[in-house]
Amino acid sequence: MAGAIFFGEVFMPTLPPIEYADASPEVRAVYDDIMATRKVEWINNFWKVLANHPDNLKRTWESIKRIMAPGALDARTKEMIYLAVSVSNGCEYCTASHTAAARKAGMTDAMLGELLAVVGMASETNRLANGYRIEVDERFK
Repeated sequence: MAGAIFFGEVFMPTLPPIEYADASPEVRAVYDDIMATRKVEWINNFWKVLANHPDNLKRTWESIKRIMAPGALDARTKEMIYLAVSVSNGCEYCTASHTAAARKAGMTDAMLGELLAVVGMASETNRLANGYRIEVDERFK
């Protein structure tokens, strides 16, 4: 299995992806739900690797499906929040995946630029506040 180059090293998944044809009926049921819900004809690598543990796959999919469903926040806002957290956590996979999903939901290049500026600024000021151990203002409580 070929891996991507990651900071000069070959980046290999911890577990192999489980393709649809090789999946158990339990895993195929989750794959089918993912494809139907997302209106796509393929399963991405995130789900294929989680499929090594069918209970974790099912639990994670059910949670994401519920959280990312329409609600008080629209799909673009939810994807942009997910993207911001993914950038902050340094998750290359989730950053790529949720950038694509946010673009599909209508995020523009200008929105992405502002989002990343906010993420960068929040990261900087969070570290300053934590480093200085600044007490929270009474008005904010």
